[in-house]
Amino acid sequence: MLVQEGSTPKSPKSQIRDRNRPTLHPNRFSEAKSLDFSTWVSENLYKIFTVLLLIATVAALFFLRNVGDTASLLCFETQSKNLEKIEFPQVNWNAIAPVTDKSSPYANFRTKQWIVVSVSNYPSDSLRNLVKIRGWQVLAIGNSKTPSDWGLKGAIFLSLEQQASLGFRVVDFLPYDSYVRKTVGYLFAIQHGAKKIFDADDRGDVIDGDIGKHFDVVLVGEGARREVILQYSHDNPNRTVVNPYIHFGQRSIWPRGLPLENVGEVEHEEYYTEVFGGKQFIQQGISNGLPDVDSMFYFTRKSGLEALDIRFDEHAPKVAFPQGIMVPVNSFNTIYHSAAFWGLMLPVSISSMASDVLRGYWGQRLLWEIGGYVVVYPPTVHRNDRTEAYPFSEEKDLHVNVGRLIKFLVSWRSNEHRFFEKILQLSFAMAEEGFWTDKDVKFTAAWLQDLLAVGYRQPRLMSLELDMPRASIGQGDRKEFIPQKLPSVHLGVEETGTVNYEIANLIRWRKTFGNVVLILYCSGPVERTALEWRLLYGRVFKTVIILSGQKNPDLAVEEGQLEQLYKHLPKIFERYTSAEGFLFLQDDTILNYWNLVQADKTKLWITNKVSESWTTVSASDNSDWFSKQADFVKKVVSTMPADFQVSYKESITNVQSIGICSSEVFYIPRRFVADFVDLVNLVGSLEIHQKVAVPMFFVSMDSPQNFDPVLDTTIYKGKPPTNDSSTLYSAQVPAVHPWNVSSEQDFIKLIRIMAEGDPLLMELV
Repeated sequence: MLVQEGSTPKSPKSQIRDRNRPTLHPNRFSEAKSLDFSTWVSENLYKIFTVLLLIATVAALFFLRNVGDTASLLCFETQSKNLEKIEFPQVNWNAIAPVTDKSSPYANFRTKQWIVVSVSNYPSDSLRNLVKIRGWQVLAIGNSKTPSDWGLKGAIFLSLEQQASLGFRVVDFLPYDSYVRKTVGYLFAIQHGAKKIFDADDRGDVIDGDIGKHFDVVLVGEGARREVILQYSHDNPNRTVVNPYIHFGQRSIWPRGLPLENVGEVEHEEYYTEVFGGKQFIQQGISNGLPDVDSMFYFTRKSGLEALDIRFDEHAPKVAFPQGIMVPVNSFNTIYHSAAFWGLMLPVSISSMASDVLRGYWGQRLLWEIGGYVVVYPPTVHRNDRTEAYPFSEEKDLHVNVGRLIKFLVSWRSNEHRFFEKILQLSFAMAEEGFWTDKDVKFTAAWLQDLLAVGYRQPRLMSLELDMPRASIGQGDRKEFIPQKLPSVHLGVEETGTVNYEIANLIRWRKTFGNVVLILYCSGPVERTALEWRLLYGRVFKTVIILSGQKNPDLAVEEGQLEQLYKHLPKIFERYTSAEGFLFLQDDTILNYWNLVQADKTKLWITNKVSESWTTVSASDNSDWFSKQADFVKKVVSTMPADFQVSYKESITNVQSIGICSSEVFYIPRRFVADFVDLVNLVGSLEIHQKVAVPMFFVSMDSPQNFDPVLDTTIYKGKPPTNDSSTLYSAQVPAVHPWNVSSEQDFIKLIRIMAEGDPLLMELV
């Protein structure tokens, strides 16, 4: 990515000075002394020591990298990184000189309502229509891809050269080839009298050509719609983000920036509350045609070159979001009122497809500090799908970080007494947490200074409602709205009335397992399957934790070795203290979750009745490995408390025998979590294999006759069929083993087979 930064060449004066310096000739010096070796060493000892130290350091680093002592190397690298501390910018807010427009032809032009777009190609038909909207001035921001002869009657165009001449600090941070250069446009509009800015793009047509018909353009004074607005309930303190598309009739679609673990939450609201209008300083519109969807949706829902054309309920009421609940906000169908102009800054150190979404979450959190809120409106524009591939790699900052970001933002607090100081403090904290880099900290400081320089005034701080006791929602305060269930046309298949039944099933499964954590171990290549597994099972379970032999931070894959993976589980239990239970699954076993609904989630589940999976082995009749494992088991059993030991010996009556279970799938309810952790601690450093430890733990925690029988009918084979693995599968059993998924093609094949039990899965392929 090109950035307006570069090395500074020598000035002409310094070059002249270099040329004018006298040349030193060898004959000006006295004759060199004749030194013997010992004298030379003594006089150059410090140089020799320095060279040897440098060689030793390089050799040590080379040794650490090749020998594999990664812990030592990481420690060294971590200490090096700690030296590169992020500095908090020091800004004198009272010494910022005004910046006036002295270079553009529009120096004396003023208007209150602006439409800001980024342009890379010649004017589109949609952009020509935007120019025709009465009362709004279109401002087109160019980049390095924009044709040099770009022009459109009625629009103001700022080329790269014109942007650089405006005197804004932010220009030094902006990439040449990105839409984030709109940041210059926002400042230009504010400098020229803006009170409302419609953040748009050049591929959307405002429905009926009237922005005021759809948005609340006037919030106070004459013409304001003094009305109450439907608002999501804050009754559930654990809910921090919502998919607004459900409210507007599309349950199987999710917006770009929604955490993938929330994609499966398709239930409509049981009830809403209300809030008085007037402080909806950020207004997000819904787009018909091609809504704001991520590449995961776009790649899995489109069929060839067929354009998406999705419709939302235009009669659904607009809906507000209370403090503590967030929603994805984009940069192509959003109105910002002047009280929220500070929130227009588009980050520059993250991928372009993540920039506006992270801006939206960052802005929402700060909006709460001034008493404002976001409102989402029914369809306001129609965007045309140009059938261009969405760059998945450009969204990695979303899929990896956005869920963690939302949790961080909701919990973040500041003691600063000036709003801009709070903004700068939050940007700094986000850099420390790794959501963006120190470049965006400096960019934020430049942006805030530019805002003040063009005459913008900081909003007043308000008391944060999050820290106040929430009033209980009485029966009279509850407002009901049941969203429509609109058909979606994609993959050449139109949803019909049967989809309502299928969605009802998905809701039922989600209610059953919505508070159960799925722990999935991937033995295959996670870079090809991790997101797919999350998409498949994340629709049903509270969250999906993925473990593998190698850590992959970009895909949020944690490291764990399968042989003793049970030792990693207590750490996960500790992170999800409110979870109802934990279901472990290996990626070579397929889970038919629809057949688990009747299971008792307060009991243990395991394949103890599946003979191919669970067996009792006599250590004396088998290899040394079994004998060694049996010795370890005896040591652990001898240290067990009485209740564990009695339960174990009732199940394993022969002291020379041990239970072996393949342990591809098992479930631990909340009430047994503490027992499981205690047993892991008893094992300690003993190298008991997962296949031995798990059955030992289960029969120690409870009698097998009390296990829930839900997994008893699992299809379990030692090897997959040689001809067609699909012949092994059945949708009528709880699980199927073995099954190999190592690529996207394997995943698609699996989804099509599983659709027999969950037809909505066909939307994923």
